Amino acid sequence: MCPPNRPQTEQEIYGRRGRTMTDQNAHEINRVEELSYDLKVSDVMSTDLHTATPEMPLAQVLEILRIHRISGVPVLENGELAGILSLEDIVHAMQKGELAAPVSKYMTHEVVTVAFYESVVKAIETFTASRLGRLPVVDEDNKLVGMITKGDITRGILIALQKDYQEEEVRRYRASHLFEDIISDRTTLVLRYNIKARDFNHGGNASSNIKRALMRLGGNPQITRRCGIAVYEAEMNLIIHTNNGGILKLEVEPHRITMSTVDDGPGIPDITQALQPGYSTATEQVREMGFGAGMGLVNMKRCVDTLELESTVGKGTKLVMRILVPTETLTGHSHG
Repeated sequence: MCPPNRPQTEQEIYGRRGRTMTDQNAHEINRVEELSYDLKVSDVMSTDLHTATPEMPLAQVLEILRIHRISGVPVLENGELAGILSLEDIVHAMQKGELAAPVSKYMTHEVVTVAFYESVVKAIETFTASRLGRLPVVDEDNKLVGMITKGDITRGILIALQKDYQEEEVRRYRASHLFEDIISDRTTLVLRYNIKARDFNHGGNASSNIKRALMRLGGNPQITRRCGIAVYEAEMNLIIHTNNGGILKLEVEPHRITMSTVDDGPGIPDITQALQPGYSTATEQVREMGFGAGMGLVNMKRCVDTLELESTVGKGTKLVMRILVPTETLTGHSHG
């Protein structure tokens, strides 16, 4: 929680971990929050790296910060990430008259990092929890591949918004006539995705494709965003909790959107308990990666009109969610 006299930062407002979707804010998910789920850290990070070594004098690092107008550098030793040094660290050294001291004396040794394949919302959560201004970005082998700041996230989202607007206008117009042009007693568009267990590199791809498809169909933006949050959480649950992954399916009709997942195990022992905020069966390894906070099913339930969950231990789980649009068409126009 932030102190009462300080306004919430953007990261605290949009951070997902620990944030329960209420009936009100589930309908007020804005495009910035949606993009924080869609964009990967690799999409917004800086790869123009300026680094230091542990034995380098602080005065030399200060010159690097001045020339490149940055506020911190990662510290590498034999190619491995050994720490991080900020301008604040150098100021502390200056106060003691120790600019000639080596970087190793003032750098932070316990480095908080974020993986390049994670979503921007994960980086936002890490910024919020750590109160840091910059984060090293690492690959699967924990090798440094970039740096990310809050400013990088802001710029990345702004660029994505501009690109999003330009590209989607034509596509949305073309696809929005789908249900109008097809004459039948009942028309259903079905999208099906095979989700692999522990495939964090592709986590969020299916939900991004689903949101994009709904927008191109001319879907009401708020309904699309609610659907996007729900399917993202469902997709990540298949990745995190299942033995062999599962199937994520979306069925779109003019007055209803049905989202469902099915897997073959391990199953949920106690569904009532699983629906409680903060309850999670995620492994310690998954928790160390920043997932498994126990808010997935809670956020799903808040974003949809109905949620049905059936599970048998050893056999698997079936999840069905629906968003109903009883008085409007999918595009938000009255139907009459």
